[in-house]
Amino acid sequence: MTKSILVTGGSRGIGRAAAILAGARGWSVAVNYVGNAAAAAETVAAVEQSGGRAVAIRGDVASEADVIAMFDATLKSFGRIDGLVNNAGIVAPSSRLADASLARMRRVFDVNVVGAYLCAREAVRRMARSRGGGGGAIVNVSSMAAVLGGANEYVDYAGSKGAVDTMTVGLAREVGIDGVRVNAVRPGVIETEIHASGGKPERAAQLGPQTPLGRAGTAEEVGEAIVWLLSDAASYVNGAILNVSAGR
Repeated sequence: MTKSILVTGGSRGIGRAAAILAGARGWSVAVNYVGNAAAAAETVAAVEQSGGRAVAIRGDVASEADVIAMFDATLKSFGRIDGLVNNAGIVAPSSRLADASLARMRRVFDVNVVGAYLCAREAVRRMARSRGGGGGAIVNVSSMAAVLGGANEYVDYAGSKGAVDTMTVGLAREVGIDGVRVNAVRPGVIETEIHASGGKPERAAQLGPQTPLGRAGTAEEVGEAIVWLLSDAASYVNGAILNVSAGR
């Protein structure tokens, strides 16, 4: 069955990989981005080349107005929303919590927590059967940091992903009866640009060999798990948090 989905933070990394894999299934994909229009356009082209339809939609998930507008734009483009990949997130440069500024912590939580909750809220408002929707699926992108704690690097980021885990379980129990499944993936050490944004571009290469599989993962490997959770093949999976972490 063809689907129409919105991928937040879809212009790079895991979001981009999930968008392209969704396109390969013939799905329609709204690619959200916040600043890099060129990267979003490249992702749109890649989705279309893989066999899907795509549109780029700018918006900051930490802004309620932007979130509402991106969902409205997705509906306008495709006529419905069947799924959300709640992926947009940031990490700040490595720091012990005692040295972290309030501005840093607020931005991490505004994007990773408030943004994720706002996007989930708007998805439910449009997909819940009691609100006139046709049902659907939400896949939240968490992190193994939620379990491991992020000590000496980003305890604030780890905490933000812990909030995503809690929202996944609670919302799944709240809206499952309304035809909306809510699940999450917890990526481990994955080769994406997020490490560079945190000031450690070589982090994946350094930590990958320490995992039980002896290597870092790829964005595509996480994307495969996301697309499966969105698909009808996962129709009885709800409230699950799937580690994609090589057993780390």
